[in-house]
Formats: sequence, C-alpha cells, structure tokens
Amino acid sequence: MSQAVPVIAIDGPSGSGKGTIARRVAAALGYHLLDSGALYRLTALAAQKEGVCLDDTRALARIAAGLDIQFGSDASGDELILLNGADVTEQVRTEQTGAGASRVAALQPVRDALLGLQRTFRKPPGLVADGRDMGTHVFADAALKVFLTASAEERAQRRYKQLKGKGIDVSLAALSRDIEARDRRDSERSVAPLRPAEDARMLDSSGQSIEAVTNTVLDWARGI
Repeated sequence: MSQAVPVIAIDGPSGSGKGTIARRVAAALGYHLLDSGALYRLTALAAQKEGVCLDDTRALARIAAGLDIQFGSDASGDELILLNGADVTEQVRTEQTGAGASRVAALQPVRDALLGLQRTFRKPPGLVADGRDMGTHVFADAALKVFLTASAEERAQRRYKQLKGKGIDVSLAALSRDIEARDRRDSERSVAPLRPAEDARMLDSSGQSIEAVTNTVLDWARGI
C-alpha cells in the first residue's frame, strides 16, 4: 500500500524555507505533512526537559522511540506542535533547540528510532515530507525530490526578521555563524549527511517569494 502512496520529498539546509513550502504544497494538494526536522527538535527538547545530556546516545534513542507528538494547526491556521499533549510550538523553533537537534540528528541510534515513525506518515492520498534526508534515505522512492537552497546570508536575514518579529533580541552576525556551522555539521556528518539526491530537482529560493517557490514545486508535483 505505502509504495502506491506518492511522496514529495523536500530537502535542504536550515532556513531554506522548506518547512513553509512543504506546508503550502501539502495544503494545496490535500496531502499529509511530515516535518522530519521537528522530530529531531522534539527529541532534543524532550531530552532537555528530562535533563538528559545530548551525548547520552542510549537515553536519547529511548526518548526518540517514545515520542508522543501531534502536528496540526491552531485556530488561525498556524503551525501547532504538541509534545505529550502540551503545546511546544514556540519552544521547538528556538535556536537552542535547533542546535540540539543538529547534534542528536548525527546519532545513528536516534535516527534508527525515528525512521519507522517517519514512514508511518505515508498515507493516502499522499505525503509531503521535508527534512535533510527525505529523498536520499527515508523516502528514497519519492515521486518528486526537491532540494531547496538559499544563500547563508539570506537564510540568516530571514531568521533574524522572524525572531525580531517575535520580540527576540538576536545578532545577525551570530545567526550567520550559527547557520554556517550547522551547514558544516549537517553536510560533513557520517550519518545521512545533507546532500541532494541524484534525481532531485534543485531550487534556489534566494530572492524569490514564498508564492513563487510554492508554485514551482506544485508545477513539478502536478507532472508526476
């Protein structure tokens, strides 16, 4: 059954806009949505809440295997993420949680624990999955694979505006350094490194509107 369910895999580095594009594409097509990056963020967040060190591989794998999560939307249609029934949407998106996610995502036992969970999201009529190894590993048979990129400078600017809009005081220079460091970790790690699948379609979102990028992916999706 799962092989007959189409998957659109959208991979790319942090801040490339893949989460926003994935949500819009899924909504337009009526597909299910998997934010795989959130699973690693939730693992890191749950570990922080339990006081588990991020180099305790066995404990982290246990936490990943037992995640009780729900993805959805609030009354305004904005993203809603529940962990053990509690709204953690804002906590999941902090820079601290993102840095923790990058660390736990490099651990094979954690990835193994989350792999089966990710594949359960593949249900009719289809799935849009965003992450870093959706097209290369988790859904290697995806009908459409997109590798979404943007310059490090633009990704830092986007994150800066997002955080300032929430009243969070941040340094643009520090965000740029963090993004570049995360890119290196994600690309150079030995476990499922960030890279485009051989059959992925490359899409640079630098200077493009969300609508333009979404429409490009939808045009590709309608051709599969």
